[in-house]
Amino acid sequence: MTAVDFEPGFVFSHLGPLGQGLARTLAISAVGTAGALAVGGLLGAASALRIPVVRQVIGAYVEVFRNTPLLVQIFFLYFALPEAGVKLSAFTVGWLSLVLWGGAYNAENFRAGFEAVDPKYVEACRALGFSELASFRRVVLPLGTRTALPSVTNTLISVFKNSSFMIAIGYPELTDTAVDIVSVTFRAFEVFIAIGVVYLGLVWIFSLGAGLIERRFAIPGGH
Repeated sequence: MTAVDFEPGFVFSHLGPLGQGLARTLAISAVGTAGALAVGGLLGAASALRIPVVRQVIGAYVEVFRNTPLLVQIFFLYFALPEAGVKLSAFTVGWLSLVLWGGAYNAENFRAGFEAVDPKYVEACRALGFSELASFRRVVLPLGTRTALPSVTNTLISVFKNSSFMIAIGYPELTDTAVDIVSVTFRAFEVFIAIGVVYLGLVWIFSLGAGLIERRFAIPGGH
């Protein structure tokens, strides 16, 4: 068994490029998570309201993006769309693919949360004269969102981690930058430990923040 020649200082000598890669990762992840949250919430609400035709269209979108690999979706946006006259930059493909993928999962997360709200609350609103839309906005939306928070959080964490897939199209995010450094220096051990720690730390911080939000808005007496 060969001993590993570990040089902790090596990573510090490459903090500049790694920092730039991290910044790009955070950029597409920020847009991706915000977009996935917005798209998921909107489509989940439309599905829960059972709007004719719209619900079927949303169902088709969810099926396509949940049941095809994210990497295939990225390749389609980056390599196939230009053949149809639509050319997108690597940055645009990065955040857009994350929005579309995460939005499909969050649409189901939110729909399940909204439909989990006890019908008696909606019936009480309707008995008080509220319209279906007003009942949804005042009761189902806040209660259903609280119920959906844990699954939504997991999806958003996956959106962040999946930003590393952009290495496939040469977008210089953190993982792509790390691979470039390794290809020149052959110091894979130090580099991949470093970016692994970065991903782990960021996910831990995100999870901690999400946990605080979940506890803050938890339904009293809920399980």
